[in-house]
Order: sequence, then C-alpha cells, then structure tokens
Amino acid sequence: MTSTLITGIGELTTNDPDLGRLTDAALVLIDGHVSWVGSASAAPPADQRVDVEGRAVLPGWVDSHTHLLFAGDRTAEFEARMAGQPYTAGGIAVTVAATRAATDAELAATLRRHVAEAAAQGTTCVETKTGYGLTVADELRSARIAAEHADEVTFLGAHLVPPGADPDEYVSLVCGEMLDAVAPHARWADVFCETGAFDEDQSRAVLKAAAAKGLGLRVHGNQLGEGPGVRLAVEVGAASVDHCTYLSAADVDALADSGTVATLLPACDLSTRQAPAPARRLLDAGATVALASNCNPGSSYTTSMAFCVATAVLQLRMTVEEAVTAATLGGAKALRRTDVGHLAPGARADVHVLDAPSVTHLAYRPGVPLTHAVWRKGVRVR
Repeated sequence: MTSTLITGIGELTTNDPDLGRLTDAALVLIDGHVSWVGSASAAPPADQRVDVEGRAVLPGWVDSHTHLLFAGDRTAEFEARMAGQPYTAGGIAVTVAATRAATDAELAATLRRHVAEAAAQGTTCVETKTGYGLTVADELRSARIAAEHADEVTFLGAHLVPPGADPDEYVSLVCGEMLDAVAPHARWADVFCETGAFDEDQSRAVLKAAAAKGLGLRVHGNQLGEGPGVRLAVEVGAASVDHCTYLSAADVDALADSGTVATLLPACDLSTRQAPAPARRLLDAGATVALASNCNPGSSYTTSMAFCVATAVLQLRMTVEEAVTAATLGGAKALRRTDVGHLAPGARADVHVLDAPSVTHLAYRPGVPLTHAVWRKGVRVR
C-alpha cells in the first residue's frame, strides 16, 4: 500500500470534534483512507510527500442534492425568469422531453462531464437523482447510468406528473412498477411535495412505498411556499428535506427536534429570485443544516459548491465555519454517511486543498477559483 503525506498545511479543517481546526498540520493517506492527522513536525514517514506550502485543507465537498443526469438546457426559461416571469415546477417537462430523446451514451457523457467538473472544484462525494424520464424504461436507464458514475443515487420518479397523465394513475405507477424496476439501482427515493407537483397524500404514498421497498427517504419541500413538505419529511423519518425556503415556526421546531437534515440550496434561491432560506433561524434553533448545489438545467445550473458556500455566507447570514461544515459534514449527514465530510483517521481520503491560507477566503473572495488540489479516495484527481 502506497502512503501519501500531505504536509505544510497552514489551516486544516477536520470537522472532527476531538481534532477541531489545526494549524501547521499534516495528514497521511493510505489505501483510500486517512490514517493519521496531527502536527506537521510529528508526521510519520510516507512513500510520497506533498508540501502544500501553508495552504488551507478541508474535507472534499459532499454535494447531497443534484440532478446531473439530463439532456438539453433551459436557457430560454432562465432568460424569461430574469425578465420577470416567476419560477414554477412545470419547466421540468422541457427537460423530460429532451432526456427521453437522448441516447444512453449521451446521458452518460453529460453525467461524467458534470461529475468531473464538480470534482475539479473540490466535490468528492455526489448524490444525483433520476426524475427526467418519468416512464418505467427511462427512469430505469437513468438510475442505471447514475449508479455507474455517482456516489449516491436517488429515485425521483415523483418529480412531476407527465403532461397528459392522470395524477392518481401516475402515482400508482411510481409506487408500483417504476419503483420495482429502479430500486435495485438506487439507495434513496424522493418526492417533489409542492404546488404544481405532488400533494401531501400523493407524496406520503410514494414515500411509504419506497420505504417498504427498503429505500431511504428524501423530500423536496417548502420551495415555493409554506406547505406540508417539512412536516411530512419529519413524520416519515426522511434523511433530509431539501429547499426549505419558506418555513413556519412549527417547521423550524420540527426540524430542530428531529434527525431530518434541512438541506439548503442557495444557488437555486438566487437563480429563481426567491427569498433566501432562513438558515439563521434553523441554526439558532439547533437544526442540522446541509448546503448543496441542486445542479440542474432549470433552476440552478452550477456544480460549484464554493459558490454555494459564498452565497450562504453573504446572503443566508451563515458564518464561514457554519457554511463549510454544512457543505461537507452536513452533506454527509444528509446522506447518512460517516465516511465522508470529515478528515480523521478512518475517514475516506477526500481532501480539498485551497489556494488560500484559510477557508475564510471562500467567501472573502467570492467567484475566484480557489481549488489547488483534490484527492478522492486517496487518488489525486486534480
């Protein structure tokens, strides 16, 4: 086994309660995992030595909410929204038509490009969803392709009722034949519980069917207004409820008192010109918060988690430390993973080196490409 010593770390964010944030630090990677963390002066010998010359090091980003597998784009919709038209759930149908028309090879190539683009910016663990097929065959092939290239796959057959379909009949299809086909390729199931998509009863039916099939649960909720999404997510024990743009006091309390992570998508709120999610209310109440990109062609076409961190600090009033934690350890918790999102012995060797002395520069210098080097599972990918 080849070992790699990363030394000369000016600031090391470990997200480990015992280690905290270290200065003049080093870490050793062996066989895809972190084997040692501590002072650079006490570092053990290794086969390879990389001196990062005072740069900041943090865990790789954990992007726990994306829609990376699609075809086509929605540039016209974006332009119209910037001209004043409101965002609605219906635009998903445009991407569905393009995705259905694409070949497997085209979809796989697009997904690989998105994953590589994210990795070059420090994202080392990524979730992605189906949801742009909405037929049994198209959802199945989306899940199969996604499973070949992403760390986590979520079944989102309940993304939108296809145009012309009967809503109740479509929910039955999602809960039955579609779920049966896709489940072997996915770890999670999700539902867009929102006006214009699926109501509370329909959403609950989808989630209960998925749970009975052994899938973990996630919910798109409270994006376009206050609604049942948060309440339902907590009720069924979902790992996360994502968007959380409009929350009542009861929603905030429910999240704070539960194991459901509130995943905020600040790039999406910015792109759709909605109010920023109430991050401070959630954090001050004690809820667990994650940040994710929501990369998709309609409402948030970015793979930059650094942009999301900067936006969370500048618009959501999160501190830099809170935002970085939410984009790493928070994302891991939203995926119920203990191997990523932190840098301590035994963790997966996902390492992000910034071309800056501190993580503060992520928000202090927004929009500046600061990724210097990236290791994923101990292999340097940048």
